[in-house]
Amino acid sequence: MADKRDCYEILGINKSATADEIKKAFRKKAKEYHPDANPGNKEAEEKFKEVNEAYSILSDSEKKARYDQYGYAGVDPSAGGGGFGGGFSGAGFDMGDIFDMFGGMFGGGGSYRSANSPMRGDDVGVRVTIDFSESITGCKRDVSFTRIEQCAECGGSGAEKGTTASTCKKCGGRGTINVQRRTMLGVMQSTVECDECGGRGKIINTPCRECRGNGTVRKNKTLEVNIPAGIDNGQRIALGGQGNCGANGGPSGDLLIQVIIKKHELFKREGYNIYYDLPITFADAALGAKITIPTPDGVGELTIPEGTQSGTTFSVRGKGVPRLNSKSRGDLYVTVIVETPKNLSKKQKDILEEFRKNTSDKNHAKGKSFFEKFKK
Repeated sequence: MADKRDCYEILGINKSATADEIKKAFRKKAKEYHPDANPGNKEAEEKFKEVNEAYSILSDSEKKARYDQYGYAGVDPSAGGGGFGGGFSGAGFDMGDIFDMFGGMFGGGGSYRSANSPMRGDDVGVRVTIDFSESITGCKRDVSFTRIEQCAECGGSGAEKGTTASTCKKCGGRGTINVQRRTMLGVMQSTVECDECGGRGKIINTPCRECRGNGTVRKNKTLEVNIPAGIDNGQRIALGGQGNCGANGGPSGDLLIQVIIKKHELFKREGYNIYYDLPITFADAALGAKITIPTPDGVGELTIPEGTQSGTTFSVRGKGVPRLNSKSRGDLYVTVIVETPKNLSKKQKDILEEFRKNTSDKNHAKGKSFFEKFKK
C-alpha cells in the first residue's frame, strides 16, 4: 500500500471537501481518463482505475473515516479493515454516477435522439436601423435575409424527382445502430448514429440536382416588417415560422429582428421618458417667459416662472415615448440651464452695472444663506 497515491491527491481535493465536492471532482477526473476518451492509452486506463478506487473510498462515510485514520490499511480487506471489497462494487460506490455522466455511452444510461425525429429549424437573426423619430411614431421596413427552405424540386426528400431513397440496410431505417465497447466496467452498449446513412435511415442513390441530396436549399427573402411605436434600442421582433425550415416534419424557426435606434442629437431616452437640457437667458430666468421648445411630436411651449434657477427641471406630461401595446406615453423632462451672456456691449454692461447696484440680499437668498453658514 505504500506506493499508492493519496485518495485526496488523486481527486485533487482536500480533506475538508464535502460529499458534493468529492462527487464533482470524481466526475471531472473520470471523464478525463475514461477509456472511451483515451483509446489504447494504458496510462489513462490506470488513472481511471485509480480515480474510481479513490471515489469508492471517499464517497462512503465509514470507509472515509477509516481511511482518514489508518490510510489504505483501514480499507484493505487483507488487513482486516473490511474496506475496499474488491473491484468497483464497494458499498459506497454509486454506479449511477458514471451512467449519469456519460449518458448514452452506456446501455440504459440516457437516450439518443434519432436523426429521423422531428426537429425545429434554427432561428435567423437580422438587424434593422431606424431613426429616433421612427421609434416614437412606429414605421415599416423591408428586411432582407437568407434562410434554409425545403427543396421544392424534390419535396425535401433529397432524391431526384422520379426516384426514391432506399431503406438503409445497416440500421433498418432507424438511423441508429447499437455498438458495444469493452471498458474497465465490462462490456457496455451504446446507441450511435448510423455511419452508413448518416442517421437518415435512408440511402439516396440518385441525389436531387437542385439540393445535391440535402433536401434543403438557401433562399434570399424580403419581408415588410411593422416596427411598433415605442420600441427601444436593442429590442427584438420575432416573426414566427420565418426562420430555417425544420427537419423530418418539424416546425420552422423564427426570424428575429433586432432594432437599432440612431442616437438623437438632443433627446436622451430612459425607459419611456425623454430628457434634455434647455439653455435660457438670464432675463427669461429672472423675469419669467413662455418659451418654444422641441418635443418628439414637434414644437411645444414651456412656461418659465419668474426667478427660475439654473438646473430646474420641468416635466411635460404625455410627451415622452409611447408605451408598447398601449395608448399611454411617458413624459418629457426639460432641465433649464441659465446661460451667462458674453461679448457684452458698453451699453449692456452699464445696464447690468446699474442692475447690480440696485440689488440687495433679498434678491439673492441663496447667496445670503451661504455666507451666513460660512460665518458660523
